[in-house]
Amino acid sequence: MHILIAFDKFKDCMTASEACQIAQEVILKLHPNWQVTIAPFSDGGEGFCEILTRSAYGKIERVPVLGPQLTPQTSQIGYVDIGRLGHRVREILHLPSEGTLAVIEMAQASGLQSIPTDKRDPWIASTYGTGQLIAEAADAGAQEILLGIGGSATNDLGLGALEAIGLQLMDRDGQLIDHATPRDWPRVARLDGEIWPNIPHINIACDVENPLLGPHGATATYGPQKGMRYDDYSAFESTVSTMAKRVCSYFEQSESLMSAPGAGAAGGIGFGLQAACEARMVKGFDLVESWLQLKEKVAAADLIITGEGKFDHSSLQGKGPGSLLREAARQHKHAKIVAGLVESRLELPPKTTADSMAPEGYTRERSIAEGKKLLARKLVQIFSK
Repeated sequence: MHILIAFDKFKDCMTASEACQIAQEVILKLHPNWQVTIAPFSDGGEGFCEILTRSAYGKIERVPVLGPQLTPQTSQIGYVDIGRLGHRVREILHLPSEGTLAVIEMAQASGLQSIPTDKRDPWIASTYGTGQLIAEAADAGAQEILLGIGGSATNDLGLGALEAIGLQLMDRDGQLIDHATPRDWPRVARLDGEIWPNIPHINIACDVENPLLGPHGATATYGPQKGMRYDDYSAFESTVSTMAKRVCSYFEQSESLMSAPGAGAAGGIGFGLQAACEARMVKGFDLVESWLQLKEKVAAADLIITGEGKFDHSSLQGKGPGSLLREAARQHKHAKIVAGLVESRLELPPKTTADSMAPEGYTRERSIAEGKKLLARKLVQIFSK
């Protein structure tokens, strides 16, 4: 029996890699003669750097940066030999045939995961640390950068990141406003400075298509999870709109860039990097699917196990586990969903079953706290039969 284990993250509980490793250990302990392949998911958020770098036999470096609220922390950069990547991946990213690709995860430097829920506040959150990672990759000699932008705590248009690589925000007295966040933007009289010429080309992995502004924009859609108060929405949206127009003017870009699909992703960092660095947006899941060779791994497996924290109708229709299940059905493979909570009355693909980890009556908080133990217990129940 050949099992493919491909979990997405269990939000606030465990990473995709941790879930896959738990499942692998349980199954091999019960069935030591089975073959188990793990392929943890990430479409650009938590785990992006580690998953992609390790799967390509790259190296991971630890880098000191300033976090989303400008306190010191340590982040990661992955370095991958472009020659090890498949043709399809190089095609998606428009990569040369050789050189070094730096893999950067925004969530590592500017992510929600590092801020307690009651301390989140987009007015004082900065992408400066993400810019420090970009600068470090450039100094290390990387020819290309791949940036995953899921899980961000920020809504600063990527100006913090741009400040780390050359942009300057000046006040009316000609003084530099260092480490500016949206709270400081009303004091900005002009933009100055140039992006460092040694910054490599940047590809941004992103599946979000929201524009920058409006009812489907960055602030309206993602502001609440980043600590935005409802009564602050209008003021924040106005502040972002004003600064975005100034960014377009300074870098001689059309304001239509503000309405481009994905401009509102991760608090507008895609907008900022496109305006200043001519960064390019690529579909995150399509890239990861090709990078991890998921179709080929499905073909080689007898059973596919996938899941995430909550599995509902949107999971079936979406990326990650949903896409994997559709591929398994296309190849007439058996599949099993194991999730923290599985929504009832789902229309599952053929040859697919689903199990919730959490026993009836468990609160969300308890399920998260005991998630790793619950996953192991559920898998023992399933594979001891």
